[in-house]
Amino acid sequence: MIVWNQGSRKIDFAYPGEDIQSSPKARVTLVGETQRAVEIGRARVMVTAGIFTFAFLSISVRLVDLMVLNGALDTGTRYTANTSQTTDIFRADIVDRNGRTVATTLPTVNLYAEATKIIDADLAANALITALPGLNFEVIKRRLESNQKFVYLRRHLTPTQQLRVNTLGIPGLHFQESERRIYPYGSLFSHVVGATDPDNRGKTGLELSFDGTLSRKLSPLELTLDSGVQNAVRDTLAVAMGRFGAVGAAGIVMDATTGEVVSLVSLPDFDPRDNGRADGDAQFNRATLGVYEMGSTFKIFTAAMALEMGVRMDSVYDARAPITVSGHTINDYHAEKRWLTFPEVLIHSSNIGAAQLALNAGMSAQRSFLDKLGLLSPVDIELPEVGRPIYPKIWRDIHTTTISYGHGIAVTPVHVASAVSAMVNGGTLNRPTLIKRSRIPDEDSRRVISEATSKQLRSMMRLVVTEGSGKKAEVSGYVVGGKTGTAEKVARAGGYNKNSRRTSFVAAFPMHAPRYVVFVLLDEPQGTKETFNYTGAGWNAAPTVGRIIAEIAPMLGVYPTKEQPMAPEIGNLVEASARISEMALAPALAGFGGDRAVE
Repeated sequence: MIVWNQGSRKIDFAYPGEDIQSSPKARVTLVGETQRAVEIGRARVMVTAGIFTFAFLSISVRLVDLMVLNGALDTGTRYTANTSQTTDIFRADIVDRNGRTVATTLPTVNLYAEATKIIDADLAANALITALPGLNFEVIKRRLESNQKFVYLRRHLTPTQQLRVNTLGIPGLHFQESERRIYPYGSLFSHVVGATDPDNRGKTGLELSFDGTLSRKLSPLELTLDSGVQNAVRDTLAVAMGRFGAVGAAGIVMDATTGEVVSLVSLPDFDPRDNGRADGDAQFNRATLGVYEMGSTFKIFTAAMALEMGVRMDSVYDARAPITVSGHTINDYHAEKRWLTFPEVLIHSSNIGAAQLALNAGMSAQRSFLDKLGLLSPVDIELPEVGRPIYPKIWRDIHTTTISYGHGIAVTPVHVASAVSAMVNGGTLNRPTLIKRSRIPDEDSRRVISEATSKQLRSMMRLVVTEGSGKKAEVSGYVVGGKTGTAEKVARAGGYNKNSRRTSFVAAFPMHAPRYVVFVLLDEPQGTKETFNYTGAGWNAAPTVGRIIAEIAPMLGVYPTKEQPMAPEIGNLVEASARISEMALAPALAGFGGDRAVE
């Protein structure tokens, strides 16, 4: 080792290979440097540990927030990387009466561009259509060349699609957090729930009616609909449309005691996830927006009006031949060509008998009674798609006559289901509803007929199924009652088209204590070999209702039961009337105390 002086400093120098440890000063220097290195390492470990501790604490706090506090620490506004665009994320779910999700929201991202920062629009457009097949090159290129600060390129990207775009590394492309409405049942609830627009705002149906509520509330919107019943009704209607060649159909199941709509179907329907591409016919709600002449289902209301005005069950009406009113001839479709007792007017669906009942009551009484049933006003239900009834501005005798059997007045299927519920539930009209509620508000319920009238109507409606035109609606053990309705469609040139009809059947079950009302409408059903080429409601709408009842009754907790006595005197009267000849019956009119026929 060589030691020399340099100024005032003494420097040690070791040759290569010489043991530096042999120098005391070198050993001191080495120990000092080792200690400093250890201290630096310790400091780095402490800093790293602190960073990990902070990260762990941050994650723990967020987990507690999400799992315990349900996101209470979140501001409700989320920010997307690489963009200044923010979106308020949240829209409440919609669920059926059993809590099954009918509509929900999933987070997505939208792709947009700051066109002012796109360097090569042609190159960027080519890259994008490769990453996102389905995009139109010309459209994308035009948007990228627009020189706008914000222009949408594609909405609702999947995570995979977002990764593909991000991998492109094109300056000027950004992602905006968004949300997309999802409908797990597809088209099953489309005409009730409706759909949202691309910005997730309500566009139709309940999504529109409750747009503000769904955007604010946390708890789901609970419906009265039952997804199982809805599926059964839709499937049965679809089969009936195919079997009878109908162009459309509607079906309603209503709780007769509360007005709750358990099922509402309109066919054809649409997929709410692709609402923009559905045609107008598919989006048209036949159950609440369509107004139709309902034909002989209206005879239920005519009979109820007559009973409320004091007509007796043993009243008789001359149905031997057509009658003329204001120059118009009234015929029976299946003429009995004899005197009919009051119940037989409904059982055999006599237009002649119904016309006489209405004329005896008078046009003022008829209009007042129909108005009381809600048949002259738009139905008060929670959908925006609601039809307005059509009826004569000036009510004349001929209108009184035709309206008695469902012509000359047009209402929606919901009108009929609601009014018939009142006819069979003891006489109380409840506002129809699609929203689940714990009780019926007083203002949503009012008496329209007496309990005695309701009981007599139930007996007659039961006889329509056992003895009249509704036989094919019978379901063993469920004591079904109802009424057929067949109406010719209005021709474009005016008048009626005898080759184009709408048929309907409205039923209630079980008739000794009705719990549910079922209504079915078929638009332009065709005759088949099975129906002997007949197109009346008794051949197509009635059996369709029977199949629906057989499917849904167990789901609704209604099980087969033995038929209970209702009003046996009505059945006895009908049976006796059928045996009495016209010659014997005519002189006995005074003894029956019945109404005289109107000629």
